[in-house]
Amino acid sequence: MVFWAWFVFFYTELSKGRVVSRPMLEFMQGFAYGLFLTCPPWFLVGMVNPALAVPTESPSRLEVIGRYCLGIPFIGFLLWLTSLWGGFDPSLLGWLAGLGAIAVELPLERSWRRWRVRRRHQRLEALRADEAAKQRAQVEREARESGVAILDPDRPPAGADDVILALCQAKRGLENVGRLDLATQADRLYSRYANVADLLDARFSPSELAYARSRGLVSEVCLGAVDNLTAMANQAQGVAGVDSDFVRRRLDREGKRLSVAERVALKRRLELVDETERHLRELTARNESALTVLDDTAVALSRVQTDRPQASVAADQALSDLRRFIERAERYGRS
Repeated sequence: MVFWAWFVFFYTELSKGRVVSRPMLEFMQGFAYGLFLTCPPWFLVGMVNPALAVPTESPSRLEVIGRYCLGIPFIGFLLWLTSLWGGFDPSLLGWLAGLGAIAVELPLERSWRRWRVRRRHQRLEALRADEAAKQRAQVEREARESGVAILDPDRPPAGADDVILALCQAKRGLENVGRLDLATQADRLYSRYANVADLLDARFSPSELAYARSRGLVSEVCLGAVDNLTAMANQAQGVAGVDSDFVRRRLDREGKRLSVAERVALKRRLELVDETERHLRELTARNESALTVLDDTAVALSRVQTDRPQASVAADQALSDLRRFIERAERYGRS
């Protein structure tokens, strides 16, 4: 990178019409000679250990051959050919600069590549944060439109019992591992549980045996769903550090260049992610069954009539008597 930058700078100066001085040409010629002399030693070092001679993350001997047999010699040849315009002798400073150029350029290029990787990761993290925020907003909007109450783990509802507090803790665990798509089940369970609890309070007295029995069964169903949510958070946390998209891109991009052991390890990571997702789907299906049971309970409770009738006569009989009274009302007016 440094060599190409120097080469571009030189020809930029020529394109602006500036005169190239004699010391500069002498320096370029000495630099080219020094660069030629350092290519064979660095080539041998790279063939023994490519990581010492190539600044990439996963260097190979093929990169060493391309770098020290083609790339850098070509740059040195262009510099030497350009310096022949004046026909000057190479300078000692150019010799020394050429001999140490690769030793200086390798750490600089490694730092530059690491900076690019860090910047790429920062951009990916920012994009993931934006996507998570958009997903959270979308989930909350859909929940509001569908009538589902949003459960805030940091601020539980007033008078929350053990079931609601357990739902808050389970939702917080799913949000901490970035699984907002699974955390919505806690909101749905909370809405169903609150609805059934309100129906029980309206249909039965707390002192009745049926109230205590049914309330205990509903709590057990919800706590079982909470256990499933906690298990989902634990399993999702186990593969939270595995970026499946990055692993797939690396297998597609560098599949042939990777060793057998590394390729097997990457495929095993994908298998772990797939197995975890399958278990999460199974736990999600169990919670869906619990939601269905709660809906059935709410429908059954809404049909229970425990209140004392307010009317002293049947509604159909009262309707007939009222119509008959309306027909006779005209007679009272005529008389």
